[in-house]
Amino acid sequence: MADRKVRVRFAPSPTGPLHMGGVRTALYNYLFAKKHGGDFILRIEDTDQGRFVPGAEEYIIEALTWCGIMPNEGQSFGGSNGPYKQSERKPMYRQYAMQLIESGHAYYAFDTAAELDEMRERMKNANVASPQYNAMIRSSMKNSLSLSEDEVKTRLERWDEYVIRFKMPRNEEIRVKDIIRGWVVVNSVQLDDKVLFKSDGMPTYHLANIVDDHLMDISHVIRGEEWLPSAPLHVMLYRAFGWEETMPEFAHLPLLLKPDGNGKLSKRDGDRLGFPVFPLDWKDPETGEHSSGYKQRGYYPEAFINMLAFLGWNPGTPQEIFSLDELVQSFSLERVGKSGSKFDPEKAKWFNQQYLRHKPNQELVNEIQPELKKLGIVLNDETAAKFCDIMKERASFLNEIMEGAFLFTPPTEYEEQMIQKKWKPETPAVLAELNKVFFTIEDFNAHTCEVAFKAFLAEKGIGLGEIMPILRVLLTGKGMGAGVFQLADLFGREETIKRIETGIKKLG
Repeated sequence: MADRKVRVRFAPSPTGPLHMGGVRTALYNYLFAKKHGGDFILRIEDTDQGRFVPGAEEYIIEALTWCGIMPNEGQSFGGSNGPYKQSERKPMYRQYAMQLIESGHAYYAFDTAAELDEMRERMKNANVASPQYNAMIRSSMKNSLSLSEDEVKTRLERWDEYVIRFKMPRNEEIRVKDIIRGWVVVNSVQLDDKVLFKSDGMPTYHLANIVDDHLMDISHVIRGEEWLPSAPLHVMLYRAFGWEETMPEFAHLPLLLKPDGNGKLSKRDGDRLGFPVFPLDWKDPETGEHSSGYKQRGYYPEAFINMLAFLGWNPGTPQEIFSLDELVQSFSLERVGKSGSKFDPEKAKWFNQQYLRHKPNQELVNEIQPELKKLGIVLNDETAAKFCDIMKERASFLNEIMEGAFLFTPPTEYEEQMIQKKWKPETPAVLAELNKVFFTIEDFNAHTCEVAFKAFLAEKGIGLGEIMPILRVLLTGKGMGAGVFQLADLFGREETIKRIETGIKKLG
C-alpha cells in the first residue's frame, strides 16, 4: 500500500440537503488526498431510488463548491472513471452479484414480505432480541440454499421476485483495521445475510459501494462512524471477490454531537437552538419547508471550513485559525479523535468573527457599499474603510457592520441613563471649550484628537470618565460603542464639532 496513489471519495446520497457532518466528511477526504498528492472524487450513491429528492444532487455540488472543496473528478467534474452516479452504472452491478452466486458467496432468496415478517415474529416469540436473516435460520427460509436446484431454476424461469443475499460464514472472526480506532474485531455470528441485489434490479449500498471503490481504485475509505457496523461485511465482500490485495484502508470518523446533550447533531437541534446545520439554504421540494444555511447566515466559507476541521481533529498546537492550504499541510487521520465532537454554535460565530476582523478593509468596503447606497448613504471608499475598521471589531458577521449605519445620521435623542449619570451643570461649558480645541486641530484624525483631548483634560484637571461617555453620547446618541476618537475621525472635524454643538443646545 505504501507506493499506491491515494484516491479517496466522498459518496453522499441525494436524499436531501447535505448536513454539515457530511461536509466535514468531504473536508477530511479532501485534506487527506491533498496532503498525500492524491485524488478526491465525488460519487453520487443513489441506489435507493425511493428516497431520491429532486435538487439534492445539485445542492451537494453547490455546497462543495461554496466551501472550496473541489473534487479532482466525479459527478459534474468529469474524469476517466465515470459514470460517477450509481444509477447510471446500474447495468454493471448484476454481473458482480452473479459472480458471488457462482462462487458460493451469495444466494437467491425468494421470501415474500409476509414470510419475512412471520420469521421475525417467530424469533421474537423465541426470545431472540434482534431477529435477523442469518446462518442460523436461512435453511428454514425460501432461498437457493434450502430449495432444490430444480425449484430454484423453475422460480427463476418464471420470474419470481427475489433478492440476492450475501452468505455470511457461520462462526468466523472478522478483523477490520481502522486508522482512527485500531483493530475492530467482530464474530460473524453477530451479522446477518445482507441483501446485495434488490428485486428492482438495483444493487444495495453494500454491493455498489465495494464494486465502485474497487473499479475506481479507492485507496482509503474515510466515512462516518455510522458505517462502522458495515465494515466487517465490506471486508468479507473484498475477500469473496478476491480483491484483498487492493482493499482500501478504513477510517471511521466520530459523530458530530448536539450542543446541549448526548446524541447526533440533527436539524431539529438547529431549529430548536437557532443555528443552521446545512451549508446553504434549502427548500424542501415536497413540503416547501425552508432551512437556513451558513452561507445565507453570513458565514464565510473559510470560517465554516476552519470550524468544521476542528470538530473531531486537532493539530496538536494552540493554533486555531487555518487557511485551507494550512489545513492540508497539518491534517492527519491519526489526530482525529475516536469520541464524538460536541458542536458549539458560539465557537462557530467566533471563527467567523476572526475571519471578518482579518479581512482587508477595502474588501469589506466592496461588500457594504451597495448596501449603504440602498440606505441613501454615499461614502467615499476612504470613509467607508474607516467605518468598516470601527465596526468589525465588535461584529461577527457583515450584516452587523451594517447595523452601524445609524452613525451617519446625527442623533436626535440621547441615552437618558448616561445623561442623568454624567451630565453636570458645568458640562456644557467644558464641552464648548473642548470644541474650540478640536477646531484648532489641522490634521484631524483619531490620534491627533486623542492627544488634544487628553492634554485638554490634564490642563483642566478633569478625569477621563467624567467627559468621555458624554462625548460618545453626543456623537452617536448611545453610551456604549466604538471608540470616541475613531468616531471623530470617521465623522471629520466639521461634523464632530457640529454634533457636539447640537448636543449642548439640546441638553444644555
